[in-house]
Amino acid sequence: MPHKKRVILFRVEKTELARNLSGFFDFLRVEKGVTKHTYHSYEFDLDEYYRFLKERKITKAKSVTKELVTQFIKHLSTRSKPLSARSTARFVSTIRGFHRFLVGEGKLNDDPTDDIEKIKQPKFLPDVLTLEEINAIFKQPDTKEKLGLRDRAILEVLYATGIRVSELTNLTRSNLMFDAELVLVYGKGSKERLVPIGKSAMDWVTRYQRESRVHLSKKGKSQDVVFLNFRGSRLSRAAIRDMVEKYARAAGIKKEIHPHTFRHSFATHLLERGADLRAVQEMLGHADISTTQIYTHIDREYLKQVHREHHPRG
Repeated sequence: MPHKKRVILFRVEKTELARNLSGFFDFLRVEKGVTKHTYHSYEFDLDEYYRFLKERKITKAKSVTKELVTQFIKHLSTRSKPLSARSTARFVSTIRGFHRFLVGEGKLNDDPTDDIEKIKQPKFLPDVLTLEEINAIFKQPDTKEKLGLRDRAILEVLYATGIRVSELTNLTRSNLMFDAELVLVYGKGSKERLVPIGKSAMDWVTRYQRESRVHLSKKGKSQDVVFLNFRGSRLSRAAIRDMVEKYARAAGIKKEIHPHTFRHSFATHLLERGADLRAVQEMLGHADISTTQIYTHIDREYLKQVHREHHPRG
């Protein structure tokens, strides 16, 4: 049986709270220019919030109290499928954004989320590939085949630039500024940034375009997109994830590898070799340097390991 799509309740109801939520999503789309993925993530979170409030006969935002918000946060950790601290923190951030929007629009005088404490999240240190592991993965695609050549070029770009998968799938040939050894990337919220790309990645992309893309391209379908599937359309994020996992397994790597692992590895390797944190922040497209600082934690873990293994009193 096909999976039934969940109805977003506030989209079909006419309560004042439902209208407020719809207005918030107009703001996200028009003013903030959030990505489709972020938009749907917010929609899912606020639909659950709306359903929770509806069960308690709350139909107006001004009826929401700090106690109700606290109850909702407790509900997230006690439901049949409890959320992790990380996912709960995302919910709280979304709800806070909604109420702050209403205060900014003059529809609320007080924000019930003002005194809600931030959810403490466990330190998350993502898996990082060694240079040997990266080279082993790079050797897996059969570059004599059209799709194998494409895959090698994709892997090279992921590691050379540290860009997100969504940024890679949206790359167009006009974004490739190889004369300047740069790539123009459109990140979260359609923010532009220029990212350096090394010679190895440029060589593989150039070869892919010359020997493979010309055969994959379909008139009226491919447009200017760099990386195409066998039908001549833009590659999906899922296709790239599956491809990365396949080559990691073929290389005999036991770690949990996904496309973002190349981003983590890119940042960690730069910092381990003395790169400036703010330069890495700029390349990754992080709005807040604290997001980039997680990679310094990875570096510290490595330093502690070296100390334990080699210091006489380690």
